[in-house]
Parts: sequence; structure tokens; C-alpha cells
Amino acid sequence: MADSNSLPPRLMGSGFKHFSLLSLASTFVVVVCFSLLVTQLWMTWRAREVRLSEAASASANLAQSVAQHAYDTIKETDTALVGLVERIEQDGISDLELSRIHNLLVMRVAELPQLHGIFVYAKDGSWLVNSQKVLLKNLNNSDREYFKYHKNSSERGPYVGPPVRSKSTGDWIITVSRRINLPDGSFGGVALATIDMKYFKVFYDKFSIGGRGAIFIANGKGILLLRRPFDEEMLGRDISKFPVFKDYLPKGPVGTASIKSKLDGVTRINSYRRIEEYPLVVSAALSQDEILQNWRSDVYIQFMVGGTLVLLISILGYRMVKQINLRSQAEKKLMLASIELELINETLSRLANQDGLTGLANRRHFDESLMGEFNRAQRGETSIGLVMIDVDFFKQYNDIYGHVAGDECLRKIGKMVGYSIRRPGDLAARYGGEEMVVLLPGTDLSGALAVAESIRSAVQSLEIVHSGNPFGVVTVSIGVESFAPIRLESKPVQLVEAADKALYKAKASGRNQVCFASRYTEGDTQKYSSSIEL
Repeated sequence: MADSNSLPPRLMGSGFKHFSLLSLASTFVVVVCFSLLVTQLWMTWRAREVRLSEAASASANLAQSVAQHAYDTIKETDTALVGLVERIEQDGISDLELSRIHNLLVMRVAELPQLHGIFVYAKDGSWLVNSQKVLLKNLNNSDREYFKYHKNSSERGPYVGPPVRSKSTGDWIITVSRRINLPDGSFGGVALATIDMKYFKVFYDKFSIGGRGAIFIANGKGILLLRRPFDEEMLGRDISKFPVFKDYLPKGPVGTASIKSKLDGVTRINSYRRIEEYPLVVSAALSQDEILQNWRSDVYIQFMVGGTLVLLISILGYRMVKQINLRSQAEKKLMLASIELELINETLSRLANQDGLTGLANRRHFDESLMGEFNRAQRGETSIGLVMIDVDFFKQYNDIYGHVAGDECLRKIGKMVGYSIRRPGDLAARYGGEEMVVLLPGTDLSGALAVAESIRSAVQSLEIVHSGNPFGVVTVSIGVESFAPIRLESKPVQLVEAADKALYKAKASGRNQVCFASRYTEGDTQKYSSSIEL
């Protein structure tokens, strides 16, 4: 029995080749399966973000609709009160005048469907006149919160009080009131309009907000006026310490945030809006669990399909490896396997030359291309241009909007830089961080400047909002250089250094501009404007 030392060198070499090929094929299958799983995870997470983003837009639109409805409803109600207060203060409260006012109030309540009633109280809280057909006697509203407010405050504006039960009908109502002054400016009573809470409830029930969605209106003090789902025990509750009032409204009157409710513990995508005139705060919220319910179902299906696909690929990969092992001695099969391996390596090499974030060429590919094109320009005595781009205030952009938004910003800019190249020999690459470059073989300074200006204006036209940039949007500064390399004297690094120096000048001169390096003024740089005729 022969041992390994007695095998011919050719067979031993063949065994080593077979082992290498077998290992490579196995590794390839593992990499493909792993890549599929990673891609599936990324796509799944991206789908989740899209669902949440769409829900945020929907809740914002819903909050806007609710706010507009509340504003219009109370505006109509308050308008009726303004005329009523003016009439009483001007014409007094004689029996004849009260009779006329009574007829007017009956007609006004009939015209406005939201109105439950309109009432006028004397300075002692007794009922003077209202919109009811028969005026009830022996009733007094001096104990009501809105009456005490106007009695103790000289403010003449509208006041939206907490929800109460009507003394006349027992219905839940929202009160809008104004102070009535006597001729000497002292307190003379209160004009009150009541809005039937059912009016808001019917309107809110028309919206599709799911089983755990919520809509609420609160007054400026954080007293809950109405909420869907409706619960009488929550009416009039103080929610001023809840996150919307405590954490978010101080930052701005409008916004959207993911908030866990302190009322029922449900996490919702919550859009809120303050109505300053009255004042009111409205909120529309959609349950995050309900939003992601269909997404979770899709995830289960996708992972089942993905798992099946990975399993299938693994089985097929195993069979492929087995076939390679069985036919490794056949010259034809070895040649075919070698060709297949070469194609795979070319694909991996192509991927290795690409920047994963922007889709442009990576730094390594750029360095190789620069060296090759620079040598070609030396031999052919032709010009070579370089455009170096840097995103203005990009650190501030990441600090303000987050790194996810920063990555998306670089993707958009990278796409614009990629669009700027028109010839097969041109190369757009990510140089590092927020810097990008465009290599332009056979291009003089005039042509390179034209390309640079088109990139600068294209990025600015994207109008990516950037509050940390004085221009208000994302902009870029660009440095440009072009010259014909002299053999044995010029080096590629000189082209890069000159473009980088021009870029530094563009940033030092105020950013959002193109500067070029002048090799004829002792290395100084010049500013380029799109208005210069090239």
C-alpha cells in the first residue's frame, strides 16, 4: 500500500489544487447564503422604517384636519359671541332688547349645527337670556369655572373651558365664553356658547385610526376636552404633565413623535398641533403595533421564503461541491471550473472597487485609475483634470439630523456627482468621509470648471434642508486643477494637492463655490463663478 510520499508529484499537486477549489466553492456558498440573509434583514428593516414614515405622514395630516375642524367650529361659535357681547354692551338688557336677543339666539343655534346653546348670565350668575324656547328660572351658573374665570380676569378674549354637563339638558358640552363689561369697565356678566360634544365625536368617528388609535383636544392649560376613544372619566382630566405638553410642545407648536401614552400605555405615532388663538392643543395618534402588524406578517413570510431559498442554495451548493470533488481529475471540468472561478473573482473585484454607500468608485479604485491616467497623459502629452468636492458643514448636518440622514444625504450627492460624468474614461469616486472626486482624463481647466460648476449647482438644486448651513440647504465646495503632466517631473500627488488647495480656498472664501488652482501665480488659487465665460 503506497503512502503519500510514494505518490507522483503531479498527482500530489492535483490533490492540493482540488482541495483549494473545494474550499473556495464551500466558502462561496456560505458567503452567498450569508449575503442573502443580510440583504433580507436590511430590506425588512427598511420596510419597517417606510411603514413608520408613512404612518407619521398620515397622523400629521389627521392632526391638521382635526385642528382645522376644531378651529373652524370654535371660530364660528366665537364669532356669534363677539356680536352678542357688543350688542349687550351697546344696547343694554331691557326686556324688549332681551326679547330680541332671544329670537336672535334661537335663530343662530338653528343655523350652526355644532351649537348646543347660547346663554347670557348676569354678573351674579343668574340667567338673563338664552337660545332655549322657554327660559328656565331659578338657575345660577356662578359656580361654573368659566364664570369664575371671567369674573376674576379682565381679559376680553375667548375662553375655552373644561368639559361640563349642561344644567339644562345633562349633555356633555364644551364651553366657549366671553366677558361682558358694564359701561364703567367692571364685570357685567358672561356670554356663553356651548358646543355639543357629540358634534366632535361624530366627526372623529369618521376617521380610520384603528382599534388603538387616539384623537384628543385639550385647552391651553392641558385640560382634556374630548378624546377618542370616548371615556367620560377622562373628560376634564389634567394632562399638562404628559409628554406632549411637557416635552414636545415647548420645542415647537407642531410635531410628530413616538410616545407611550400615560392614559392607556399604548405606544403611538403621535402628531400634535397647537392652535394659538383660543388656545387649543389637538393630537392625532396611530398605534405603532397596528401600523407594524402587516409588516410583521410580511416579515414572517419573507423569512420563510428566504430561509427556504438559503436552504435550497445550500443544498445546491453542496451538490456542486460534491460534483467538483468527483470530477476534479477531468481536465475539461477543471478548465470549466477555473473559468467559473475567474468570473466570480471578477465580480468580487468589481464589488471591491465600489463604495457601498454612494455607489461611486472607492478610494482604492480612484488611486489606481489616477496612476494609470496620469501615466497615459504623460505619454500622450494631454491634460488631465481633477475635481475635488467636499460637503459644507457636514458634521453639523450629522449632529442635527443624525447619521442615517447623513448617509442618505451622501447617497443623493453621490448620485448627482455620478450624473456629472459623460465620457467612459471619466471616473467619479468617494475620496473619504464626505469628500468625493471626479477624474477627467483629456480635460483642460475650462472643461473641468464646467463640470465642477454643474455639480455645485446640481447639489444646491436638490434643496436638502440644512439648518446648520447659512444657505439653508446642503451645498458643496469644490476645488479644481488641470494640467498636462511633464514626464519625469510631474507626479499624481501634485494634481491631488493642487485640487485640495483649491478646495480649501473655496471653503475659506465662504463655501458653496468653485475655486481652481493657478499654477501661474505661484500656487495661488482663483475663484470661479458660473458667470465666467469658459
